[in-house]
Amino acid sequence: MELSILDFIVFFAFIAGTLLFGCSFFSKNRNSSEYTSAGGRLPAWVVGMSIFATYVSSISFLALPGNAYMGNWNPFVFSLSIPIASWIAAKYFVPFYRNINSISAYSYLEERFGYWARVYASCCYLLTQVARIGSVLYLMALPLHSMLGWSIPAIIIVSGFCVVIYSVLGGITAVIWTDAIQGIILIAGSLACVLVLLFSMPEGPSQLFSIAKEYDKFSLGSFGPDPGTTTFWVTLVYGLFINLQNYGIDQNYVQRYKTAKDDKSARSAALFGGLLYVPVSMFFFFIGTALFAYYTASPELLPEGTANDAVFPYFIVHGLPTGITGLLIAAICAAGMSTVSTSINSSATIILTDFFQHKRKMTDKQNMYVLYATSFILGILGMGLGLAMMSVQSALEAWWSLAAIFSGGMLGLFLLGYMVKRIKSIHAMIGVVCGVMLIAWMSFGKNTVFHSYLTIVFGTILIFLVGFLLSLFTVKQRSK
Repeated sequence: MELSILDFIVFFAFIAGTLLFGCSFFSKNRNSSEYTSAGGRLPAWVVGMSIFATYVSSISFLALPGNAYMGNWNPFVFSLSIPIASWIAAKYFVPFYRNINSISAYSYLEERFGYWARVYASCCYLLTQVARIGSVLYLMALPLHSMLGWSIPAIIIVSGFCVVIYSVLGGITAVIWTDAIQGIILIAGSLACVLVLLFSMPEGPSQLFSIAKEYDKFSLGSFGPDPGTTTFWVTLVYGLFINLQNYGIDQNYVQRYKTAKDDKSARSAALFGGLLYVPVSMFFFFIGTALFAYYTASPELLPEGTANDAVFPYFIVHGLPTGITGLLIAAICAAGMSTVSTSINSSATIILTDFFQHKRKMTDKQNMYVLYATSFILGILGMGLGLAMMSVQSALEAWWSLAAIFSGGMLGLFLLGYMVKRIKSIHAMIGVVCGVMLIAWMSFGKNTVFHSYLTIVFGTILIFLVGFLLSLFTVKQRSK
């Protein structure tokens, strides 16, 4: 379908505006500290909006409505865990990281366990971020291809280069400010879609709720004790561990704590970013439920054979008023671009601090060269991976299973260092090996007892318990 001139104006105005606005911060990056932490002077609401935008990718923008359309609101329970994690972060993690004299989230692991721990966490982070860039670019291109008919490789390359340009030139300041604007576009787009759907029902908004109630679409899942299915409790615990991992060990979040102008602003940003995601994700789930009610009431409007995950993109193009369609397409791009720019800048920061600067004195000019070069290379690698995913989709699933193994080990290692004071490096290493082995077995083995959501939960707990018990045993042996 061809978009109207107004839709094209809205869409391209967003892309051009983002690119120009991001590049405008180039002159403000006078040194590497400005480039990676914005000199620690950004206001709380901007940092909070950036944290929120980091949560939402173009994948979740389309996947959450798709989940609600196909099922119920059980995945929304994941969002309900975020206020708990963000409160813990604001109270403990934010002041902890702001007191560390390093922009890297993994410098602390070196202090506690040695350089091996820092390298392990950094490499795991970098590998997952490159995969994240490629995945987001590819999965963002799919709906844009179906809606606009544009070539998937062209979408990946053009959108990728747009993000790379302003990420490389603008540094973390450009990333966070554009994240904030993109977050506002996201909210505006989802709210506009909710309102259109509410008032598009043949018998009015009340019909939407009556149909949703009839099909039990607002259910949060079973409250039973079955660990093999996505019950309310399984999803809640999974969400809590994933979000503690995000706030506690993910460089994307830790770097944002450092950009706030003071401790109070950083704590407020962590809370604001997390809490904002709850109502916005509710909008996304409501859109999915509303789409189900809309096409149940008017089934002739949906072409036969339209896949469940393609219903929302179809509605964006065919069911929204002129101008709003352009806004929603811009919102999908905004979700993807904010995620990619975050990964590029944070990964470049880790490469500089954890590898180039480690026990080596570098001039600030050298630091900037490394940041520029690695940001560009990371963007190119991500685009290349996105293009490769067009033909190797099975590898994508295998990779994300490996990413779960890496990230599970990172969280457990951090918790050992943060919570267990008398622990040796070897104890932590044994704990990580045991935990990663359990996660690998649960990921690739024929596990039918526990749902896959519990993989990172059990793996993290095992890492912590093994390290803690070994340290406790050593202390008792010494006291004899």
